[in-house]
Amino acid sequence: MLRKLKRHVLHQPESETLLAFAGLSRVLIVTDAWEPQVNGVVRTLRTIADEMRGMGKAVEIIGPDRFNTIPMPSYPEIRLALFPARKLARLIDEFAPDALHIATEGPLGMAARKYAIKRKIAFTTAFHTRFAEYLNARTRIPLWVSYAWLRRFHGTGSGLMVATQSLRDELTARGFKNVRAWSRGVDLGAFHPESREEWNLPRPIFVCVGRVAVEKNLRAFLDLKLPGSKLVVGDGPQRKALEREYPDAHFAGARHGVELARAYAGADVFVFPSKTDTFGLVVLEALASGLQVAAYPVTGPMDILGESAVPVGALNEDLQKAALEALTIDRSHCRPHAETYSWTACANRFLDNLVPTKSYA
Repeated sequence: MLRKLKRHVLHQPESETLLAFAGLSRVLIVTDAWEPQVNGVVRTLRTIADEMRGMGKAVEIIGPDRFNTIPMPSYPEIRLALFPARKLARLIDEFAPDALHIATEGPLGMAARKYAIKRKIAFTTAFHTRFAEYLNARTRIPLWVSYAWLRRFHGTGSGLMVATQSLRDELTARGFKNVRAWSRGVDLGAFHPESREEWNLPRPIFVCVGRVAVEKNLRAFLDLKLPGSKLVVGDGPQRKALEREYPDAHFAGARHGVELARAYAGADVFVFPSKTDTFGLVVLEALASGLQVAAYPVTGPMDILGESAVPVGALNEDLQKAALEALTIDRSHCRPHAETYSWTACANRFLDNLVPTKSYA
């Protein structure tokens, strides 16, 4: 059971927080996005958990798989925890973390936040998803309404982790406080240029990898007039409708592990049409597979590609121009840039951003 909080750390000076971090050994992550979901949030949390365990930390992840769930409206592949508060409180008490991280703003995230506030426990949060934009795309709820709620949700935490500098600047301008940098990594062993899928499609092949859902803006990719073939790797609620609407495109379905790595490496350009991702982990996976990237100049691609000393992709408000420009880029530059993103560095930065929940008796 959690014992009485002896020292309140919600407003600790940074130097004290770093000193306290040195003793953190039991890290609890609460997330509404977890297996069997397949997305960048799940991959990130699973990988940093493994990295931290390799450092000797005890890491527990509490996701919807431990609760009764209902399908998310308009996205049944995602399950939402149903009335999780009581069981979640018991699970937190049993693990007795010395650092609590709330990864998402769904039912589990809200229940964990309420628990922490009630117990006067410090915690961190993260901005993985453009929740306001996703809600707007599906329900037309005004952005200002959602962002006001998000400021309130994250404002009670001791630190809000974000993946890129451009997102950090944007959220700060929107009134979010205590925003902390936390980049991402890529599995360089899994994603590489050597083993390639032979797609047996007209070249060049322009590929898009990810959830086939409205927020990914796939029509912007599928509407492009490009030579060769357009390939979509992934699954989701829009797949059947888009297959009917775009019979000339090739939909390969979801790929995992070695098959996913081969899918990237066997294409000629990776096109990333999303304007709502906070990072775009698939961009790093493509680069690690030796694949040039075409994208809009938005948060994520702008940060990743902009950090390269040589061109590894093209950014343009005209996505067709970006795709054609990316086709001319030397793909041998892509892998070395991806190698600058390490999951170990990502996990270390995550640990640096954590705050202690309390002091034990």
